[in-house]
Amino acid sequence: MSAKKHTPDSLASVANVVDDAVGVPKSHWYVAIVNRNSEKQSAEKLEKLGVETYVPIQKEIRVWKNGRKSKVDRIVIPATLFVHCTEAIRREIVGLPFIFRFLTNRAGSLKDSALKPVAIIPEKEIGRLKFMLGQSDIPVSLTSRPYIKGDKVRVVRGSLMGLEGEVVDMSSSKVELTVDMDMLGGARLLIDTVNLELVDNNG
Repeated sequence: MSAKKHTPDSLASVANVVDDAVGVPKSHWYVAIVNRNSEKQSAEKLEKLGVETYVPIQKEIRVWKNGRKSKVDRIVIPATLFVHCTEAIRREIVGLPFIFRFLTNRAGSLKDSALKPVAIIPEKEIGRLKFMLGQSDIPVSLTSRPYIKGDKVRVVRGSLMGLEGEVVDMSSSKVELTVDMDMLGGARLLIDTVNLELVDNNG
């Protein structure tokens, strides 16, 4: 069988073959970064291709200006989509236009390499998150921050792509960067964390 690059339309059949095969790598939970407000739509597109997904959503009561109350879905982790598949399928879907990238594991850089391995979320953590969001009657939010003060980061998408700076402060989902301007000193700006990646300090 000749090797070929699978198009998005063929991913559903590819996923089924991989799942049914004997001795293939196990499926894992990966974290895909997508555009904000597109989490549900991105998940639906992957599900149609036969790829299992999970969007952390919590039901909450919203009070409108007219006093009316209604139950709505709140995206718990904006711009994030959990994907359950094999590494082979992950490599296929990373090329889809609505997936920006997959989260990497900052603490697990490969030996003698600046590359960071793709983060894998344990099944028990996904189960715990599903349980909390399904049972809690109070809002659940994640407080982890991917960057800390002093981190060297690079803008990886948007009009400022390629710009590098140092984290000087965190504000919600945004990072305040200082960019070295040589003789002019330094400039500061706020950048959304989903648009950043860590710069290898050893490079």
